[in-house]
Amino acid sequence: MTERDVLIIGGGPAGLSAALVLSRARRSVTVVDAGEPRNATAEHMHGFFTRDGMPPGLLLETGRTEVRGYGGEIVDGRVEHAAPADGGGFVVTLADGTRLKGRQLLVTTGVTDVLPDVPGLQERWGREVQMCPYCHGWEVRDKRIVVLANSPQSLHQATLLTQWSPDVTLIIQKAPEGEDATRLDARGIRVVEGEARRVVVENDRLTGIELPDGSVLGCDAVFVAPDFVAKDGPLTDLGCETGEDGFVAVDATGRTSVPGVWAAGNVTNPMGQVIIVASAGAMSAAMINADLIEAEIAEKLAA
Repeated sequence: MTERDVLIIGGGPAGLSAALVLSRARRSVTVVDAGEPRNATAEHMHGFFTRDGMPPGLLLETGRTEVRGYGGEIVDGRVEHAAPADGGGFVVTLADGTRLKGRQLLVTTGVTDVLPDVPGLQERWGREVQMCPYCHGWEVRDKRIVVLANSPQSLHQATLLTQWSPDVTLIIQKAPEGEDATRLDARGIRVVEGEARRVVVENDRLTGIELPDGSVLGCDAVFVAPDFVAKDGPLTDLGCETGEDGFVAVDATGRTSVPGVWAAGNVTNPMGQVIIVASAGAMSAAMINADLIEAEIAEKLAA
């Protein structure tokens, strides 16, 4: 089994960014990717300067080409297990039984977005149903926006969205009172008590939200705050500590509590946009290379 300098689990923006930095640093790198990007349903990616409006799939395809251009390896597959290797380093086992070994391990597997249980919502996810105003607010500027209040973050989300449209409605079980109500009113946000029964779609376009009384609240876009479930199996396999937020704890460089194991991107920061997670991957890559150099110096001096 050939040992790589670095194994990267996850070939999204964080993983490919890290692989590019490491391969350009003349490190042997293998990226294992399951082919399930978080933004697969989105037609375009925004907020990444020089790449604004690019289809997410094209970004990843371009990234893979760049990594391979410097000798990096991309393996299509799903990691089932990660474990310490005899003599140091780490071994990951893929679903097809393939085993790969690396001196250091970077996990950039992302998260799964779990949406509220509203019929029709999942089917429109990434289209008219979104979560990030900074990613998709411009595309719904001046349109009718509904926010489904399924999280403590929903009120903040609603107030943010008024920067893009004056027509924002919050659907919530019980109307806010006190300061929350005052803040919503100050931003001109309409409040509708109740819950969403289903998403209304006509001619393959979201047109409204049906309420419990059967009436339909017309809208052009819906924003929700999903629950985030980290795809952190390899990290938990290796015993990495978690923080108070339930995500694997890392320092500013992506270093976990387990020496030689790193994590970057949405697997530790679910709110990070594409450009943010790409930056995190690059930061981790630089520190991994520095760690490897220190290990090589120590090994040489001990010989």
